[in-house]
Amino acid sequence: MNDKITQMLNQDPLILQALREDISSEDVTTNAILRAACPGTADLICKQDGVIAGLPVFARTFYLLDADTEITFFCEDGDTVHKGQKLAELKGDMRVLLTGERTALNYLQRMSGIATYTRNTAALLEGTGIRLLDTRKTTPNMRIFEKYAVRVGGGLNHRYNLSDGILIKDNHIGAAGGVAKAVQMAKEYAPFVRKIEVEVENMDMVREAVEAGADIIMLDNMTVEQMKEAVAYIDGRAKTECSGNVTKENIAKIAEAGVDYVSSGALTHSAPILDLSLKNMHAI
Repeated sequence: MNDKITQMLNQDPLILQALREDISSEDVTTNAILRAACPGTADLICKQDGVIAGLPVFARTFYLLDADTEITFFCEDGDTVHKGQKLAELKGDMRVLLTGERTALNYLQRMSGIATYTRNTAALLEGTGIRLLDTRKTTPNMRIFEKYAVRVGGGLNHRYNLSDGILIKDNHIGAAGGVAKAVQMAKEYAPFVRKIEVEVENMDMVREAVEAGADIIMLDNMTVEQMKEAVAYIDGRAKTECSGNVTKENIAKIAEAGVDYVSSGALTHSAPILDLSLKNMHAI
């Protein structure tokens, strides 16, 4: 079992919380129709082309309801899947399959949608040497799953949370009284092994960030021409990152600026789900 799948299995509290959200006391519909355990089977079907991500979470949702549930997958996370494809076969108590269906599909559809959007976006950067990053613009309590899906889709993770790295943004700069002061305070507080990233909006801020010794300079909401000027001025003295309203539709143009990284909140906050369904349920 690889590290990614192991990481998913460590998220039981989050999955259980999602199940409790959907089952406050009982699944009254299923319990009314099936008064006792009834073994059955169902198929996981793909309803549109995309990239699958979250199969371990999908399976874990059912296992937490009943460890005797059996799931046979015919694909792996990261695979390209196609409309009409049978992705898995589930066997077990049909009460469990019915009760866990929506929560399991919510995870899988959401994560697969992110992986698909990320794969399509990353393809637009192929050959440029620019790396695609996500952001912290994730659904509450879904970050670990959504950032995993970004990696499955071929993107990289920016910092996981506020404890994971120093990113001095506009309001930090305002609170500190300027770029140089903010960088100085960060260097005094943080261990020397921590990289310091600064968000800038114009050339004056770029110059100040370079002079202050920032490790990474994030060019926020700049035009391509402005970013080209900034990259030329920085001239390798810091890594460069582009951010601000980056989407699949405009990323190819942004890549012309020559930055090292492009970060896009759209990978997690704007990706549509991948349509998947549990079908053909019947008793065995």
